Amino acid sequence: MSSNRVFVIGVGMTKFEKPGRREGWDYPDMARESGTLALQDAGISYDAIQEAHVGYVYGDSTAGERAVYELGLTGVPMTNVNNNCSTGTTALWLAARAIKGGFADCSLALGFEKMQSGSLQAGFEDREQPLLRHIEALAQLREFAMPVAPWMFGAAGVEHMEQHGSTKEHFAKIAEKNHRHSVNNPYAQFQQEYTLEEVQGEKMIYEALGMTRLMCSPTSDGSAAAVLASERFVEEHGLGDQAVEITGQAMTTDLESTFSAKTARALVGADMTAASASSVYEQSGLTADDIDVIELHDCFAPNELLTYEALGLCAEGEGHKLVDSGDTTYGGRWVVNPSGGLISKGHPLGATGLAQCAEMTWQLRGRADQRQVEGVKAALAHNIGLGGAAFVTAYQPANR
Repeated sequence: MSSNRVFVIGVGMTKFEKPGRREGWDYPDMARESGTLALQDAGISYDAIQEAHVGYVYGDSTAGERAVYELGLTGVPMTNVNNNCSTGTTALWLAARAIKGGFADCSLALGFEKMQSGSLQAGFEDREQPLLRHIEALAQLREFAMPVAPWMFGAAGVEHMEQHGSTKEHFAKIAEKNHRHSVNNPYAQFQQEYTLEEVQGEKMIYEALGMTRLMCSPTSDGSAAAVLASERFVEEHGLGDQAVEITGQAMTTDLESTFSAKTARALVGADMTAASASSVYEQSGLTADDIDVIELHDCFAPNELLTYEALGLCAEGEGHKLVDSGDTTYGGRWVVNPSGGLISKGHPLGATGLAQCAEMTWQLRGRADQRQVEGVKAALAHNIGLGGAAFVTAYQPANR
């Protein structure tokens, strides 16, 4: 099997918005905006795209084609992707595999979401829900609560407090950090800084963890896109100075330990993340200590802390120590979620993983404006969807 190098040569995204805030803004409009920006960033026309992979969770069949038709009608192969909250990176992974396998020299990954306000709802009532096995397993460990998603991640946070001594304040501090970071992100749904007391005093979502609304990612409308290319394409088009290489990428679905471990941590994907991270470190030759900046899937504040451990930033059970030391913000060992993360930037499910790609690309190019982390040489992105799939992706400059 071929194993060609894969480069990000162009990225683009819309501002993430509260659902319905931009009147008349439909998913083709979102895709046209993000896709056009990505093509312009790459300095190419849509005619150069040889494959397109499009992600969305809430939408009808072939909405991916309808979205990308806003960029052109060239007859190229196209797939529609739905992989829960990891949908955007699934599209990126497929586009990267097209390059890596030698099936294309230039591919497009695009994700979008047009959502409804409020908690996520099941799409069908006449068949088993994909997460039912996870929910039933967790309900045997922790008292069930609604809404389901914050209960699942909140329960994992409570488990961490009981086993490792973290506190409710540690999780609130993570949210405070990410809201503070988002102030410098013009693409973020929220750009407001909150004190720790304000975070803790907001509407309560999961009492057992003290998890408030400001510790949860909101539903969002928006889109993001990335243009990927082979080494040959980069050289032929003189794109080496702006290209960012994907030096490692792994997707892991649920493992036997997801259920056999009988822990909330495993049921919300920590083992999947750890497996993907291990693979990516091996592929790229990097270690956690080599990484400078990270975008990770903070759908709820406890998942950020659990992911510190799963990515190997610290030992299992010590994630809260990174919060105490300030090692995950500017001036610390890593800057985690400089974009504001899902909690503050927003979480349009199909676009999230590609928005992470955009942020990592800007950081490695040194073009992240006031969010810029000094001296970035390696970046890591983490995107997870329960049910389930976890992705970790390593990025480095092409000319390193």
